[in-house]
Amino acid sequence: MSTLKRLFRDDAGFVVSAELILVATVAVIGLLVGLAAVRDGVISELSDVAGAIQDVNQSYSIDGVVGHNANTAGFNFIDLTDECDSDNDASGASDNCITFDGVVTAEDGTTFTRSVNSPST
Repeated sequence: MSTLKRLFRDDAGFVVSAELILVATVAVIGLLVGLAAVRDGVISELSDVAGAIQDVNQSYSIDGVVGHNANTAGFNFIDLTDECDSDNDASGASDNCITFDGVVTAEDGTTFTRSVNSPST
């Protein structure tokens, strides 16, 4: 335990405390930029997953049955276009009413400013 305390209190590796502050500042700035890139990547991937789930057509129809002594009526459900969903969504762009503030660069190098996609009307 005394070795660990001695190593923790040893500051012989740093010339001045300004060096420590400079290194820590650069590390924190790099960390913030990296976390912002991770945030945008996660949002983009979750938007792709949401778009894939949104594009699943859940329509169904069950025909009625007529027998000798009984019958049943048929029923159906038609899955309509969801809000913010359209047939002309751009490939590689965010959809589902997701907007980014600032400049966003897509995977193909295209840059978007302010709003990537607006709700369809």
